[in-house]
Amino acid sequence: MDSCRRHFLLGLVSITNAQVSELKIAYVNMAKAIETSTHAETVLQKLKAEFDPKDQKLTGQREKLKKIESELEKKALVLAESDRKELEKDVRDLRRKIKRDTEEFREELNVRQNEELRKLERVVLKVVAKIAETEKYDLIIHQGAIYASNRIDITDKVLAALSKTKVDE
Repeated sequence: MDSCRRHFLLGLVSITNAQVSELKIAYVNMAKAIETSTHAETVLQKLKAEFDPKDQKLTGQREKLKKIESELEKKALVLAESDRKELEKDVRDLRRKIKRDTEEFREELNVRQNEELRKLERVVLKVVAKIAETEKYDLIIHQGAIYASNRIDITDKVLAALSKTKVDE
């Protein structure tokens, strides 16, 4: 158990029963808040628009490779040795290029998805903090909860507030 959790638990244990009854505690399902927010769909559409052209280019390269492979297969017996070797080299080179381009595409997409997710997480955290401040919560947790009753789950409230919040570009 890390020291932060240990201090938190010790702090909770030291609170008297009277103080506990006065605490206002809530739980937020951050994954649900992020995934089901209206902003999540906007982010997906933004990423789709950004990466569809690159994906289509990769699809075109794969189709070109299939054509060359098909041509090689059909003409392998009638092609001159030098022409066959040239075509085989083209196939190898194109395979390597497609593999490299696919890896770069996935890496770039992953980086952008993580950037957008972090941006959305920051917005959700600001909304949670505003709700905590406005409604005078003493503690709002989102991870590490073994159980949270519906009575203290404010995820829907966060989603409602989030739908009225703009994500900075």
